[in-house]
Amino acid sequence: MSSSGSGEARSSGSGNRGAGSSGNRGAGSRGRGNRGAGSSSSTNRAKPPSGRAGSSNIIQAPISPLEFTLNRDGIPQIILRNPRGATAMAMFSPPKAVRGGIPICFPQFGTRGTLEQHGFARNRIWIIDQNPPPLPWDFTGKVLVDLLLKPSEDDMKIWPHSFEFRLRVSLAAEGNLGLTSRIRNIDEKNFSFSFGYHTYLSVSDISEVRIEGLETLDYLDNLLEKERFTEQGDALTFESEVDRVYIDSDNMVAVLDHQKKRTVVIRKDGLPDVVVWNPWDRKSKAIVDLGDEEYKQMLCVDGAAVFQQITLKPGEEWTGRLDLSILRSS
Repeated sequence: MSSSGSGEARSSGSGNRGAGSSGNRGAGSRGRGNRGAGSSSSTNRAKPPSGRAGSSNIIQAPISPLEFTLNRDGIPQIILRNPRGATAMAMFSPPKAVRGGIPICFPQFGTRGTLEQHGFARNRIWIIDQNPPPLPWDFTGKVLVDLLLKPSEDDMKIWPHSFEFRLRVSLAAEGNLGLTSRIRNIDEKNFSFSFGYHTYLSVSDISEVRIEGLETLDYLDNLLEKERFTEQGDALTFESEVDRVYIDSDNMVAVLDHQKKRTVVIRKDGLPDVVVWNPWDRKSKAIVDLGDEEYKQMLCVDGAAVFQQITLKPGEEWTGRLDLSILRSS
């Protein structure tokens, strides 16, 4: 996130400078919402489409933008046709990050440290975790994949801490998307990090979107040198660039999009902060992989641990969850 320039968001009330801060509780200490029964032993894993190796069989739903196919080696592939919500300027050019989606920001969020912006995890190649440790939540009826990241020699040179980062991505039949991150310290000394699910949302018109669930919270305004204010409006709306870290938030926020007649509900656990970002027109023109007018159809609302870093002792593990669901309205 950039910390230069100026901008403001409008809400039902104006923001007041936060003379009295809400409790500065540790990011990793919020253990709320570890609900659910069952374990990963009851999960449904994605099954490859049927077909012979080397075949070109394609299974395509009549109205789906997805095609399921096998390549000539018999490995299942998913092809995305006519993607919606993607920037036309996105580029796949490793080791640079891809614009959009949900970049995983670790071990640094933004420029709050000595590493590259948002850390290195989002720019690394992850492997499939074939035998992940069980999770306490119920994943019955969900398709999921488990990924694993360990530091490379180059990573250790810039951030000398040994860790295991496990990420579970799950998709429910009704379309709910879940991400569960587990970061374990396998080093011989403590380490600290910040974290964020940098969630890009596609919206109809940014000027018609509102966020509920941030009222009365203190926030740091990255456009004003991280000065602290208090949000007093009952909803956050947009009329210029916004780059804020809302501190110690509840575990749910809602993004209301009236034109699309939908509400995106964001639920989170282990992530005390919410980051809200839209670059607006001037900054969009300076971002090479974002169209000049695309700021009007995008908004980032991130579950994060930014204000206070998470510290792990040797052998300790931290878990952070994010769940996205959509409610339709008439």
